[in-house]
Amino acid sequence: QVQLVESGGGLVQAGGSLRLSCTMSGGFFSINTMGWYRQAPGKQRELVATITSGGSANYAESVKGRFTISRDYAKRMVYLQMNSLKPEDTAVYYCNAERSRLWGQGTQVTVSS
Repeated sequence: QVQLVESGGGLVQAGGSLRLSCTMSGGFFSINTMGWYRQAPGKQRELVATITSGGSANYAESVKGRFTISRDYAKRMVYLQMNSLKPEDTAVYYCNAERSRLWGQGTQVTVSS
C-alpha cells in the first residue's frame, strides 16, 4: 500500500523549532515533487514548501528564511525544519506527493505565544 506518514508535530513556544518528517512507503518517491501544506482552523489548506525530484525548493513567502525543506532519497523521506516559529504557524501540516496524488494524515503543530 502506497502511503505517506508524517511525524514530528507538537507544541512549542514562539521562537522555537520543530522538524517534521514524512516517509513514503511504496510507489516512486524519487520522481515525485514532495510538498508540505498546512491548514489552520477555518482556513483553506495552503502551500508551505515543495521540493522537486531534482532538489529545487520553493517556499511560501510567509515561511521564507525560517523553514527549510529537504529530502533523503535513500530513506524515502522528506523533512521540514521549522525555525523561529510564530503563533500564526499553528496548523495541521500535511505531506504531499504530487505525481502520486498522495496526502498524509497530517500532524498538528501548535505555537504558543
